[in-house]
Amino acid sequence: MGASDGKILEPLIAALRRASSVFALTGSGISAESGVPTFRGAGGPWRTHRAEQLASPEGFTRDPRLVWTWYNERLAAHRRAQPNAGHHALARLERSLRDFTLVTQNVDSLHVRAGSRNVVELHGHLREARCTGCDARRGLDEEGLPLDEIEHACGGRFRPNVVWFGEALPEESWRSAEAAARRADVVLVVGTSAVVYPAASSATNYNRRAFVAEINPEATPISERVSCVLRAPAAQALPQIVDAFA
Repeated sequence: MGASDGKILEPLIAALRRASSVFALTGSGISAESGVPTFRGAGGPWRTHRAEQLASPEGFTRDPRLVWTWYNERLAAHRRAQPNAGHHALARLERSLRDFTLVTQNVDSLHVRAGSRNVVELHGHLREARCTGCDARRGLDEEGLPLDEIEHACGGRFRPNVVWFGEALPEESWRSAEAAARRADVVLVVGTSAVVYPAASSATNYNRRAFVAEINPEATPISERVSCVLRAPAAQALPQIVDAFA
């Protein structure tokens, strides 16, 4: 999608102008455009570790220092990354609408840093740690959690405030996401492979009347079921959409 492809945007812009409620679901693709690494990708230092070693309750119980070493590196990378034009465009869109909900699978806080306010972080975030015993919270700075401060006075351990493999999504967050998806007139699916459930189900399974636009350079399992497909990176497509809408 280029600057000359305005006609591709026309149905989406018309739907946005009619909409009383807009729902956006974002995934790792929008963060990748800010340079957020996957860490377990090819050539990464963590590629030899199974996901269960780094991102599960069992892995944390077995080796909390290993888990925190990984998350401290992730947090440092998140802090170095900057929100891109796609993040900023979604924040602008929110300010132009009466009812806008942004649901993200990302834990990097880039949407919050870009100025989005009504953000549902389905998989949690790395701005704080929480205790496995008493649920106490402590904020995390750019250094993360010192490895000698994992143990808490209550007998529990501080863990990243994120959703791990084998854990349910926070009930309140999921209820908010589901309600926003049900009432939406327009759904934007941005930079997500649409294969991580239950988050992916919010894009198409709760609302059959909404205009659904997929913004992703690659095809996904929902591509054949949406109203509009924009084969472009979020940082390119979203500013064009918001500029045309404005």
